[in-house]
Amino acid sequence: MIFDCDGLLLDTEECWADAEEALFAEHGLAYGPEEKRLLLGAGPGTAGRVLAAAFGMPGQEEPLFARLLELATARVVAGSRPMPGAEGLVRRLSGSLPLGVASNSPRALLEAALGAAGLLYHFDAVVGSDDVDAEKPAPDTYLLACRRLHAEPALSVALEDSRTGVAAARAAGMLVVGIPSVAGVQLGTDLVAHSLSDEAVYRFIRGNVRRPAR
Repeated sequence: MIFDCDGLLLDTEECWADAEEALFAEHGLAYGPEEKRLLLGAGPGTAGRVLAAAFGMPGQEEPLFARLLELATARVVAGSRPMPGAEGLVRRLSGSLPLGVASNSPRALLEAALGAAGLLYHFDAVVGSDDVDAEKPAPDTYLLACRRLHAEPALSVALEDSRTGVAAARAAGMLVVGIPSVAGVQLGTDLVAHSLSDEAVYRFIRGNVRRPAR
């Protein structure tokens, strides 16, 4: 069982949005729904390209993302709290299934945010964008998390809130539960629920996650 983090496991999307808005303001530009949409679920590479294009600064992708990460880190760590139903679901699954996190955020930030929210110790593997060669929508983060959990992707379930994450989990060959972070977005998952507190999510996981035969 592998969770995405931002907007799915932890309520950090507004933290990132505040950081993005601050960065746009530093460059004298407005930040609105379209900019938020382009950056939602984006890893360092994609976010850097979006920022460089928006600011007219080709070749500055890495320093622009580094500045965004600097702005976001304090906000995410200070403001991290579990999404509705997340803590309860994680506690119900902890100890009975291998649990992991696969995210487009850097791993150090993931671990700090999960630790601040009191959830880090439940997870057997935490994989960030800096642990792999290709960020989501490539399958690399999910495949590495499965390897570290000694789990077969086809016998595992991913929980996601964005199209980028769903594409990554699908490419890894996993079943996917969708909890959309933006109302009205169609994720194309095996199950869609309004939050992690929906009992259908727990039933789907218990009915589809299988330990590999030894």
